[in-house]
Amino acid sequence: MTNDRARSLAVVRRQLAELDALAQQTLRDLNTIAGAERVTQWRNKTAALLTETVGRQKGLVFAAIEPSPSCTNDLGEEFTALVGCYRSFLLTLASHLAQSSQPGG
Repeated sequence: MTNDRARSLAVVRRQLAELDALAQQTLRDLNTIAGAERVTQWRNKTAALLTETVGRQKGLVFAAIEPSPSCTNDLGEEFTALVGCYRSFLLTLASHLAQSSQPGG
């Protein structure tokens, strides 16, 4: 694995861990409004990190993610959906980085 790919993958994995920690804290505290604000701050930081380490295009794509509106009247479920859209992107990106950096990949 090249150093650039390893660094990019490490950044993506760290941001996934931070997102999971934010989600757990929010669901434990049951304060989804504060949680959504923390996710917005995390998203801005993550977009900048992705731009720096993975590339401008991936950073822009991540920054442009807009969660679908939810009409469940369940704030916990809506927050989980918000986290899920960012988590899904990062998991796909991590998988792509890991596969493309393997020998023969």
